[in-house]
Amino acid sequence: MWAPWRMEYILGPKDKSRCIFCAYGGDAPEHFRENLVTFANEHAYVVLNRYPFAAGHVMVVPRAHVSEPWGLASDAHDALFRLVSEVAVRLKAAVNAGGVNVGINVGEAAGAGIAEHLHVHIVPRWPSDTNFMPVIADVRVMPQMLDSTWKHVSAALADLPGEHPTV
Repeated sequence: MWAPWRMEYILGPKDKSRCIFCAYGGDAPEHFRENLVTFANEHAYVVLNRYPFAAGHVMVVPRAHVSEPWGLASDAHDALFRLVSEVAVRLKAAVNAGGVNVGINVGEAAGAGIAEHLHVHIVPRWPSDTNFMPVIADVRVMPQMLDSTWKHVSAALADLPGEHPTV
């Protein structure tokens, strides 16, 4: 099994001087594809996890730089979780998933890789998608390349009101 994108993340420099989620959220639609952003609206945006552990792993990220959901203004909080619900439903249908995991790691101790900026993970799941590979070899099989996943997810969100990638 070959997962070269993980080593880039593990060994790559970590720029702590800027928040990657603020940077991506501030970019124009012509930069969405290179940043793996599939959709954005006034309060949040949807981005693929660049170093996924599972195919179709997306994150819904508020534009506000807060570390906890209760730090969001009421309208931004409501908009974030409405978008989380909409993306979960659409992603599940788009990839014919049997279910989805939706989760937030609040704080570094809880597992947040970027603890200073809240983000909600949505991971599609299929019956029997966990098999002997993770157990025996500590390896997961990724059935789709990131660019193909980006196209797939962008298409599933194409009719939502907001900003869309320019291709």
